[in-house]
Amino acid sequence: MLKNRETTEILVLVTPHFNLAATMAFLDPFRAANYLAGKQLFQWHIASEAGALCRASNGLEIATQPLETLKQTQPDIVAVSSSWTPEAFSSEPLLSAIRKHARTGSYIAGLDTAAFILAEAGLLRGRRATVHYEHIDAFGEKYPQTEVSEDLFLHEGSTGTCCGGSAAGEFALFLLHGIVGGALTNDCAKYLFYQNLRGPGAHQTDAQLEPLGNTAPPKVREAIAIMERHLETLISIPDLCRLAGVSQRQLNRLFQEYVRTSPQLYYRDIRLDRSRGLVTQTELPISEIAQACGFPSHVHFARAYKQRFGLPPRQDRIEGRVPFEFRAWPMYRPSKAPQNGE
Repeated sequence: MLKNRETTEILVLVTPHFNLAATMAFLDPFRAANYLAGKQLFQWHIASEAGALCRASNGLEIATQPLETLKQTQPDIVAVSSSWTPEAFSSEPLLSAIRKHARTGSYIAGLDTAAFILAEAGLLRGRRATVHYEHIDAFGEKYPQTEVSEDLFLHEGSTGTCCGGSAAGEFALFLLHGIVGGALTNDCAKYLFYQNLRGPGAHQTDAQLEPLGNTAPPKVREAIAIMERHLETLISIPDLCRLAGVSQRQLNRLFQEYVRTSPQLYYRDIRLDRSRGLVTQTELPISEIAQACGFPSHVHFARAYKQRFGLPPRQDRIEGRVPFEFRAWPMYRPSKAPQNGE
């Protein structure tokens, strides 16, 4: 998978507002390997297009080298780390550097939303890829030639993608195993307190780990799963109850008790949540997004959207691309719609 030489070279390419935690989680197993082996098995550089200080999504800044100064290097692994608005930073110098490293044999890894950048570079056509679940719908709409997956990470030959967060460390341990073998990798995992590694094929969303899934009755979880399968082509609440094997009166009671809202409003809100990803992360026309999320009326969609998120979709398309910590308004606002509303 990777070049066989004494020291494995890693180049981390970060974009503004990258996810610092995921990036450090990716590097930490390689740091631990150096420490536990007592020698430098891995070394890395962190670079950005402009160099100097690069601000992460949590507001912290790290020093980076200019991409230009590293263009002659030939790393074994190139890890691209991005978070908010990856399309805003898919510049030609960055894409050219990624393509060049791919051509010359580097393993290319994308963390968090960096699959968008790898797709722009043409590396994911006809392959599978994953991104953070918040961006999966947007990625699928923008890059239909790539099969989008909800896996924590994917290893596809000379490329890999990872949804970010703590999964970045597990992705790194997977790569580490391919380089140094099982014994040292196991020691690194124990050293970093990874008690159970989720390998390839593990999904981002595990029903057993959902906070709601641990407390809500099976009929509520089944009803929610049916809703999530019918985000574009709506299903009526009576039909949903029939498929879930529960009366409408009982479902209303269960939702009020465990979800604190009605089935109708919950169904509307998960469709709006999906729409927000498409509004802020793609250039799809607002009317198409409304239909894709089960709102045949554009006016009704805009009104419901503003009620949930505090501003209309066209305005959110601009302001919603500002990283979360710099926004002056909350992402979610309490719903005040009538209980029998859409």
